[in-house]
Amino acid sequence: MIASALEFERAARLRRELEAHNHAYYVLDAPTIPDAEYDRLFRELEALERDYPELATPDSPTQRVGGAPMPELAAVRHAVPMLSIRTETDTTNGGVVAFDTRVRNALGLGSADAPVEYLGELKFDGLAISLRYEHGVLVRAATRGDGETGEDVTHNVRTIRQIPLRLSGKPPALLEVRGEIYMRRDDFQRLNARQEQAGEKLFINPRNTAAGAVRQLDPRIAAKRPLSFFAYGLGETGDWALPPTQAALLDAFAAFGLPVCEHRVVAVGVDGLCEFHDRIAALRDSLPYDIDGVVYKVNRFDLQRELGFVTREPRWAVAHKYPAQEEITELLDIEVQVGRTGALTPVARLKPVFVGGVTVTNATLHNEEEILRKGVLIGDQVIVRRAGDVIPEVVGPIVERRKGGERAFVMPTRCPVCASHVEKAEDEVVARCTGGLFCPAQRKQALLHFAGRRAMDIEGLGDKLVDQLVEAGIVKTPADLYRLGVLALANLQRMAEKSAANLLAAIEKSRHTTLARFIFALGIRNVGEATAKDLARYFGALDALMDATPERLVEVPDVGPVVAQSIAGFFGEAHNREVIEQLRAAGVTWEEGAPAAPVAGSASGKVFVLTGTLPTMSRDEAKALIEAHGGKVSGSVSKKTDYVVAGAEAGSKLAKAEELGVAVLDQDGLLRLLEQG
Repeated sequence: MIASALEFERAARLRRELEAHNHAYYVLDAPTIPDAEYDRLFRELEALERDYPELATPDSPTQRVGGAPMPELAAVRHAVPMLSIRTETDTTNGGVVAFDTRVRNALGLGSADAPVEYLGELKFDGLAISLRYEHGVLVRAATRGDGETGEDVTHNVRTIRQIPLRLSGKPPALLEVRGEIYMRRDDFQRLNARQEQAGEKLFINPRNTAAGAVRQLDPRIAAKRPLSFFAYGLGETGDWALPPTQAALLDAFAAFGLPVCEHRVVAVGVDGLCEFHDRIAALRDSLPYDIDGVVYKVNRFDLQRELGFVTREPRWAVAHKYPAQEEITELLDIEVQVGRTGALTPVARLKPVFVGGVTVTNATLHNEEEILRKGVLIGDQVIVRRAGDVIPEVVGPIVERRKGGERAFVMPTRCPVCASHVEKAEDEVVARCTGGLFCPAQRKQALLHFAGRRAMDIEGLGDKLVDQLVEAGIVKTPADLYRLGVLALANLQRMAEKSAANLLAAIEKSRHTTLARFIFALGIRNVGEATAKDLARYFGALDALMDATPERLVEVPDVGPVVAQSIAGFFGEAHNREVIEQLRAAGVTWEEGAPAAPVAGSASGKVFVLTGTLPTMSRDEAKALIEAHGGKVSGSVSKKTDYVVAGAEAGSKLAKAEELGVAVLDQDGLLRLLEQG
């Protein structure tokens, strides 16, 4: 039986009516019809779609009730990474001042310039989510994951009634909305009451319950969990002409029918942000949902673009958390963990204590100096806080409760994992294992860095494959990569013979590289790509670098005492030298030459910034030319910039250079300058 035009029209009208009622009830908290009338309309649409399956659409309200379980959560690669934002550690208004100071310095603003305009928002305690709408219809929902790749949870997100399946108004052809899925406190209490009545296990806290519901394989379970949503950011937007500010973006979201938190404010400068911080702190306990702080964002998008990112965090935003809950328990012992970068971190083993909604048995002590500063002894009664409501932290001891049997903690001088020497730079508080290429605790990180695009460039050797190779005991050091065979790879999960052959070809291709790339690939602490190039240029050969003393190393441009000690310590560890010899024995080679004479001339020691499109050179070519003449290339304009090289369609960097009075060159001007040297 085929539906008539009348049935098509009736189904479309019912979908529109039900979504409008959903929006009024779940987003605006202002229901427009009684529940019984809503149920009648819903049942009518269900009957139509059952009798005429061609009437069912992905954005139908009937799709919210949950279907069959999913076999697994598929991976989703984010077109625009879901990056985290920096957390301001100072929970007082001093944190506001610190953020505003960083922003103003990065923008080159002085005390006489106007204050920066920000948007203040709440920091929700939930699960970050990305919603992809195409032509206004929700087609995919994905978790943050590692920021680059998340999990497809569309089947569960469709059950959340606050999230529109079709946007209102005139949305763009493509819109990825970023936001937070959370559970209200009253909904959480009612859910636990039902669990208790049914004799089932109670949930610990709203955040974990919400996150667990979203990542369920069975959407029928998610449909029973009362989840909510707030929109606050953007992913991919296609050719949509963005509003000029963050505040205007949230207004546009609201016009599309997306729920946006009412507790947001456009704040001017430090005073405006402090007022918002204090006002929300006073409201925090009365809010219907959990927050663990507030978020400040530079309001104007053009300024956000100018500020850009540092590492993987935006310079234009910060999370400012509130003080956390605290409890008292016994410090049973202090153990040392070795991180992926070799950092030794003391970890407190605690008598179990319930803090901030979870049972805590371990807490960070950060480093040896922090333990001494706090005066903590093993066996103490200590105050434990969930720092930022997430990471448990030992605040300090209760000295009055000591009984005399407590003992001091001593940081080991050798790595507890690989027995390599432990070193701590004079200006650092973190002790580190020096066995970077050898230490099992650092193995995965060392391999990923070694295979990176700007290091040995082994295409296809990513996180998951490295995890398998290390956990199966196939690869213990980078040298083992060059001993791999098709058989060993083919036995790994999801590794077909062709994939194995492609990886082996990429490994084979990487056997011959440049000295600078090889030095960078070793993963020496404080030695980045630019420093690796300086070292290769200065010493000409790896053996000369390996035997260099700290006094000789500081003769290299931009290598100070800290970097020199890192290099000397790395090559002073026998384990690392052994891995390098294994790499040589495995056929890894690099170009060497005589030590370069010091570069002198008008570019030596100067800082350049490239912007726009040059007539005959790519940016990489221009960068290489500048570095060959002793100059440095930076990504942002500041008072330390000597020259901005501007091509066609130069953007905000050119304007910033003109504002700061930085010399501006075109391509010909750059070439003339370099020729002078």
